[in-house]
Amino acid sequence: MRATQTTTIRRLVVMRHARAESWGESDQGRTLEPRGHGDAAAAGRWLADLGFVPDHVLVSTAVRTRETWEAVAPAAGWELEPAFDTGLYAAGPEAALDLIREVPPDATSVLVIGHNPTIAYLAQLLDDGAGDSEAAERMAAGFPTSALAVLAVDGPWAELELAGASLVGFHVGRAE
Repeated sequence: MRATQTTTIRRLVVMRHARAESWGESDQGRTLEPRGHGDAAAAGRWLADLGFVPDHVLVSTAVRTRETWEAVAPAAGWELEPAFDTGLYAAGPEAALDLIREVPPDATSVLVIGHNPTIAYLAQLLDDGAGDSEAAERMAAGFPTSALAVLAVDGPWAELELAGASLVGFHVGRAE
């Protein structure tokens, strides 16, 4: 008898933080505008409607990304504690990918909240082009605040490479 190997399809959501004030005491200290709180909550509701429930969350330590998480999580009905990572604040796409590769191997659904241009580039570089072409067109047109790219990853996080995921959805959270 031959043993069969099963592969778990993992889901990765990369999100740009919600709309923040244009100035602050420091770039890391910039807070969300009122619209940003509403947009982040709308993004959380969209993820909940999609059935996405992360078992690992990686968030930049900047105030605006923390506040984005604080609006997304309750709107989606999530109560887990995120991992805050200082390195994600200034990370380029390759460094952000390295952080994703360090996600616990048993995690099957991961949310990353970070900054542009890194998040937009990361989503585009991970996409293998075999997924949702309409979502890819919307994503290529721009990655505004509260944008989310949903990617399917076939294989362990530690082995994730560029063009190693398929884009299955793209959405921009906007409060009504």
